[in-house]
Amino acid sequence: MSLAEEIGPRLDGLEQLRALIASGRKPGILVSLNFDFVEVESGKAVFAGIPGEHAYNPIGTVHGGYAATLLDSACGCAVHSRLTATQAYTTLELKVAYHKAITRNTGPLRAEGHVVSLGRRAAFAEANLTDSKGRLYASATSTLLIFDRLAVTKDIDCSFGRSAHQR
Repeated sequence: MSLAEEIGPRLDGLEQLRALIASGRKPGILVSLNFDFVEVESGKAVFAGIPGEHAYNPIGTVHGGYAATLLDSACGCAVHSRLTATQAYTTLELKVAYHKAITRNTGPLRAEGHVVSLGRRAAFAEANLTDSKGRLYASATSTLLIFDRLAVTKDIDCSFGRSAHQR
């Protein structure tokens, strides 16, 4: 069971994400990269973090994966906010453009994601990563697969952590 499902079982996507934010609990990725889920509305999700040396690469800047993770989170949760209680999603594709280098001196960053379109089986979202002055550091577009949440539980063998297709 996911953290969102644990906190908000049988709720639609928006209600589930609001319950997650209100709980103060953080999924592991937010803890690992030290960022927060700060806002959600229907079709919109916002994450914020302060980049630091915990996310540095060997060349002395914040690793591109830090920006990609914030952008992927914003796109994914924007779509999640539009799902019914019986739907789930996963990212199929994420395209990130890096506009400026990020360092520990950059200060707080905000990733704001929006749903571009939502169909029965696919969704498209976009997000921007900006600083407190509105300067653009990275942007992303995302394609997400939408599926029936029950199909996931039927396909997972919890005793071994593998899907039925992997056995």
